[in-house]
Amino acid sequence: MQLPVFNIEGQETKSKVTLPEGVFGIEPNDHAIYLDVKQYLANQRQGTHKSKERWEVAGSTRKLHKQKGTGGARKGDINSPLLKGGARVFGPQPRDYSFKLNKKVKVLARKSALAYKAQGNNITVLEDFTFDAPKTKAFAAMLKSFNVTGQRVLLVTGEKNDNLVLAGRNLQKTKVVVAGDLNTYDVMNASKVLLLNSAIVKIEETLNK
Repeated sequence: MQLPVFNIEGQETKSKVTLPEGVFGIEPNDHAIYLDVKQYLANQRQGTHKSKERWEVAGSTRKLHKQKGTGGARKGDINSPLLKGGARVFGPQPRDYSFKLNKKVKVLARKSALAYKAQGNNITVLEDFTFDAPKTKAFAAMLKSFNVTGQRVLLVTGEKNDNLVLAGRNLQKTKVVVAGDLNTYDVMNASKVLLLNSAIVKIEETLNK
């Protein structure tokens, strides 16, 4: 697939770039995408949720009333899960939500996500650029020139660029990532993917090594 290269003013340059078929032209695998996104979201969970079990609740262990003859339920102590302020039955406990996913599946998922964006014409290639200072106003002007203001935008750079990261982080629905750190969730979550020219080579090297 061949795409034109744009400058930051949104104007098409004379250059064109060919997206590698081995990454952007494959048949997407939905299940691989599902597994990779599931793992990414699972890894974001802290797993520190905790509710008190019966032995952890502070309260008397005295039996509230005799077992028979009251016409009421056979309650034990005041820590019973049946009573207000008591313990919780089968409540959440600290746990690790992460799980293992084979490297080949993760690579296939990333390729599939990029292939979906390419098939939907949601990838735009920009010539390499940077800002002299991390100014959000300049970043917002760049987005406006591509008519993507207010959309979920993912800008992928070839190398780490602090000025671009700092300029874009204050804009809602906008994220700047290095090609080597690209993940399936960010690609699928974005409405538009803006690729710097140098990022294409890095993506191919990362996913085909």
